[in-house]
Amino acid sequence: MKVVILAAGFGTRLSEETRFKPKPLVEIGEQPILWHIMKIYSHYGFNEFIICLGYKGFMIKEYFYSYFLHKCDLTLDLKTQAMEIHHSRIEPWKVTLADTGTNTKTGGIIKKIQPYVEDKTFMLTYGDGVSDIDIRALVEYHYLQGKIATVTAVQPAGRFGALPLRADDSVESFQEKPDGDGAWINAGFFVLEPEVFSYIRHEQTIFEREPLQRLAQANQLQAFKHNGFWQPMDTLYEKNLLEGLWSSGRAPWKVW
Repeated sequence: MKVVILAAGFGTRLSEETRFKPKPLVEIGEQPILWHIMKIYSHYGFNEFIICLGYKGFMIKEYFYSYFLHKCDLTLDLKTQAMEIHHSRIEPWKVTLADTGTNTKTGGIIKKIQPYVEDKTFMLTYGDGVSDIDIRALVEYHYLQGKIATVTAVQPAGRFGALPLRADDSVESFQEKPDGDGAWINAGFFVLEPEVFSYIRHEQTIFEREPLQRLAQANQLQAFKHNGFWQPMDTLYEKNLLEGLWSSGRAPWKVW
């Protein structure tokens, strides 16, 4: 089963980093967050990827074009231009890099990669979020439910401490970074049947609006509840949070 990764956005809320590179190439522990996402899928045996490119997409192409050289020891004979590979630490990935446009909305991006997934079930996620999700369990759940689309749902923790107050404004209790308000939100990590393409009208269709709304109304959208770790990287605060977890050796998404 192929994995589609949306890597075309501008990442404007992380402009400290994305002025110079696309957000999926922002590094966590000296590796792009895109690499971390791919390693999660690869751990569960999914090694064929379609990466949707937009803003500074050429940099992602260059990253993968040079990937092999970065992951091996080699000897170069500069006179003869011969190259000898001694040791490779390369992953068994097959990567399709698809230019889907800098101004194309998420639905239009998905529609453009239809020829690459053909008439088969595929997975989809965003190029800026990591999780300790069990991908195999997600896929099995999708097939068991028999719906066109399955979306991973999470309940994010609150970012700041909660301060329930009494009527006189004295603090009743304090809870540091409590759970959220109980609402389940879209965490990406979709499993989709090819019928999903018929729900996308044009390039400017936002996948998270009309297509998913119509699928829900048709009872064709199922939620896979994930109670473990999930964290997007939308801001510098979140980037530093992920960096801190990785550098401390406590990165929950490191399932490999």
